[in-house]
Parts: sequence; C-alpha cells; structure tokens
Amino acid sequence: MSARENILQRLRAAPQGTPPLPPDVPAFYAANAGAVGNRASRIELFCEKMAFWHGEVVRVTRDGWPQKLGELCKAKGVCSLLHSEQHAAALRATGMAGLRPYDRPIDGWKKELFEDTDASLTSTRGGIAETGTLILWPDANEPRLMSLVPPIHFALLEADRLYDNLFAAMSGQGWSGSMPTNALLVSGPSKTADIQVTLAYGAHGPKELIVLLIDAEEKP
Repeated sequence: MSARENILQRLRAAPQGTPPLPPDVPAFYAANAGAVGNRASRIELFCEKMAFWHGEVVRVTRDGWPQKLGELCKAKGVCSLLHSEQHAAALRATGMAGLRPYDRPIDGWKKELFEDTDASLTSTRGGIAETGTLILWPDANEPRLMSLVPPIHFALLEADRLYDNLFAAMSGQGWSGSMPTNALLVSGPSKTADIQVTLAYGAHGPKELIVLLIDAEEKP
C-alpha cells in the first residue's frame, strides 16, 4: 500500500464527528453594537484614525464645501482639478480655475491626465470609523483612476454615512445584494511596505488624501 492510499484509508476510517457550526457573525456584532458610540464619537474616531494613516479631514457644511475646496486647492498650489459631472455645477459656481471634468474616454487625453492633473475630487459611499476608511464604488462617471492617478485626492464624505465598522457598513448598505465590480476601501494616501518592510507613503498613487466631511450639525 502506498503512502497516499494509507493516508486516505486512515481518513476514511476515522470516526465522523459533528461538523462545526459556522460563526454567527450578525449575532457577534449585535452583541457589540454601539461599541464606537454615538454620531459624534464616530466622527471623532474617524478623524483620529484617518490622521493615523496620514490622511486629513476637513469638516465642511453642505453649502460651503465647494468654497472650502477652492481655498485648499489655492493653498496647495493646485492648478488643475479633475472632477465628475455631478460636481461640475457646484465647482463652477465658485469661479475656480483649472477645473477639468472627466467627460471623455481616457485614450484621448491620457498624457494630460497622467502628467498635468494636480488633484481630483470624488464622492464616497461612506466611511468606517473603526479604521479611518473611505468606501468608494467607482463607476463610469467616477472611474478608479480618479482616486489613483492625481497626486492629491479630495474625497467628499457625508458624516451621516459613517459606520462603526465594516460589517455595519456592509449590512447597513445591503452589499450582499448590490456589490459593484470594483469596491474600494481607502485608508489614507497610497502606501507600501515592500521596501525593507518599512511603511512608505505616496509610493504608487496619491501622496495626499483630504476628506471633506460634510456635517450639517457642525460649522467649519
């Protein structure tokens, strides 16, 4: 008898036990519900964790975020801002210069996009307080490259769409029934630990991540 046959024979002869039950993930998180706290606590924790990952959070109002974005772009020397059509009207109303809408196939302006675009603005689907993470679901209007290529990434986040943890976000937004082809979890600017196992920032994507946190209850 070969070694393989001997092993298989012993496995077949082994007593059959009761298979273990799968973990009850919803019950686990239900027992720990509210661990982060209330809305204010979620915001505070998100800002703290985002700062840990070298990201920046700027609290803004719903009407005032375009003006604040213009001030940030001016302070950082941004001459060209990539944005989707859904934000075009709000940005144009500020009189900002250098607005660059993503309104054509990439093949027609790849060099301009990769070499002459200083920053981008994208929306987000939500955020995770526990880890200081943004949830992005890229689509045809805001493709992945908008949050990957420009050196500075501005992201709009609704404070009311902050969740305690990843499970709360997945269940609260019904991910099981509507997952996109490309879902992103972004914590801070780009980073890598491939070089001598040392964490380095700005290695293969945006060197800066600035979150514009829209909080109607807080004046910036």
